[in-house]
Amino acid sequence: MLSAYSRLWSLYGLSLALACSAMLAFWYVQGRSVALPDAVPMGQRLQCASYSPFGKDQSPFEQPLSIRPAQLEQDLALLSQQFSCLRTYSMTGLEGLPALARQHGLTLMLGAWVNNNPADTQKELDALVAAANANPDVVSAVIVGNEVLLRKEATGERMVELVRQVKARVKQPVTYADVWEYWTLYPQVAPEVDFITLHLLPYWEDLPHPVATALDHVRAIHDDFVERYGPKPVFIGETGWPSQGRRRETAEPSPLDQARFVRGFVQMAERLGWRYNLIEAIDQPWKRNNEGAVGGYWGMLDADRQDKGVLFGPVSNEPHWRGWLALAAVILALTLAMAGRPRSPRAAVSLPWLGALAGACLALWIRQAWIEARFPGEWAWAAGLAGLTLALLIDASLTLGTPRGWRRPIAKGFEAWHGRLALAAGFAIAVETLWMVFDPRYRSFATAGLLLPALLLAWRPASLPLPTARLLTAICVVGIPLQLTRESWQNPYAWGWAMVVAVMAWTLGRGLRAHQA
Repeated sequence: MLSAYSRLWSLYGLSLALACSAMLAFWYVQGRSVALPDAVPMGQRLQCASYSPFGKDQSPFEQPLSIRPAQLEQDLALLSQQFSCLRTYSMTGLEGLPALARQHGLTLMLGAWVNNNPADTQKELDALVAAANANPDVVSAVIVGNEVLLRKEATGERMVELVRQVKARVKQPVTYADVWEYWTLYPQVAPEVDFITLHLLPYWEDLPHPVATALDHVRAIHDDFVERYGPKPVFIGETGWPSQGRRRETAEPSPLDQARFVRGFVQMAERLGWRYNLIEAIDQPWKRNNEGAVGGYWGMLDADRQDKGVLFGPVSNEPHWRGWLALAAVILALTLAMAGRPRSPRAAVSLPWLGALAGACLALWIRQAWIEARFPGEWAWAAGLAGLTLALLIDASLTLGTPRGWRRPIAKGFEAWHGRLALAAGFAIAVETLWMVFDPRYRSFATAGLLLPALLLAWRPASLPLPTARLLTAICVVGIPLQLTRESWQNPYAWGWAMVVAVMAWTLGRGLRAHQA
């Protein structure tokens, strides 16, 4: 018969093998490639794509703009291989674009940025007219303003006035671009334009659509506008799908869903003879400041001008999964090293799974921060949550193991800090709960960053000061239904986060009951 010592290590080895297998399977599923039909036959160019020239460290809010001619040259050389036309949104900094477009066999739909400043708007319109008249062979149409009515920076009458002004000064067709609802809210604009330019973005709808129904929604709106405004042409001025960011109800940003939507849309549009423009040619990280993480990931190319595989070839939601697997393995090894010999058979079974869960959580949290963090404060917050998870992981490893030798003083230190770590975790979950109640539109759930702290404190709670415990418990308990109300029952990420908050609320409530006893 096996001795108790042998049984302990046999359990440990079996649990470790199963945990490693689960970890490998998890990351393989994240990274596996899926074959999809190409958007168009290889070598055929698509119609048009929105183009903003900014690099990953640039922004239109920087004045003066630092757009170099060589930068435009490199972009157009790349984009001319996939598109026959580019749509722009402003004239500032793009004065040399028509000459470069001619050189690379591209046509342009030039846009002027219209806002609530009359002087700035007139400057943009004058530049638009001058470029259109100087380059009639390249500029196929001009767009007077983008989503101005949506932003409430002009009235319908003001847009009519601006469209008429430009129509009187150019020979190209003139249009205005906005989300489809705003054409119906401001009916006076449609008679003035030469063609209707619709923005159809199923992800951003008030009732978001999943990829499975998004194309049907796009077709229904397009056909309705054709019937309503025909024979005036209808042009889809923006449509696309984000590759990263937070889920909105049933609409999931991912590389795979982006490829599914864009390829399916292009195939449908080409089959039905639609004119269209995809948003967008290149990822624009600066948009994360206005739209959250999702705003920076609508491109066919990433911010480094590398092809994201949106249009052609197999697609993976996590092409770097091997690197994340390696990081998770390092976290697992750290867990086992800190524990040393398991304290009991139950600890022998638990330790490998604790390390595997910690590795998955930390890798996913670091990945989420890499995608979403914009400011030093956001990086510091993400790093703080990662450090908190790591600290509680070491604390739990030392508790489950036998802290001998060099581990003993570390264990004593963590024992003294356990209450402070619990307080930090409760504070962090309360802050994230408030954010998801009052500012959820552009924030992602911090489940990966706080799942492990919540579970470890439920297993090994700490006593907090009574007023603090009451406040944190109240925030968690009240925040759960409020947050779920802001989301949708169809969003699994919202339910996952609610469960994390519920675990912490239960842990804090248990502490309150202990105080009362």
